[in-house]
Amino acid sequence: GFDGIFPLVEEKLHGKSVGDTLELTLEPADAFGDYDETLVQIEPASAFPTGQLEIGMQFEGEDPSGDVVLYTITDIADGKVVVDGNHPWAGERINFKCTVTDVRPATKEEINHGHAHGAHGHHH
Repeated sequence: GFDGIFPLVEEKLHGKSVGDTLELTLEPADAFGDYDETLVQIEPASAFPTGQLEIGMQFEGEDPSGDVVLYTITDIADGKVVVDGNHPWAGERINFKCTVTDVRPATKEEINHGHAHGAHGHHH
């Protein structure tokens, strides 16, 4: 439980045992958030580095409140570039289904790092 999954899923998994299943629908607020129109912006193509711009390219930028957001180019036309800082699934309900395959206590190292490590240790 170190924010590696959606908090509601983590809450519902608490106390489950190997073989238990979990099926739930996450509303946007419990998943990737509501779609925020203020994160869609139209910029002049000249605001981007010289080179080939393509739909789907991503870059970091600041949202209107100054937070760093990952923007995706969604359209290019007439010297203008449309960028969207929403997660692709923002505003969507997410159906989540899983089966618990293993349960174990966290290691001291995992607790210190704030996340689980795989079968071969951690690599970061």
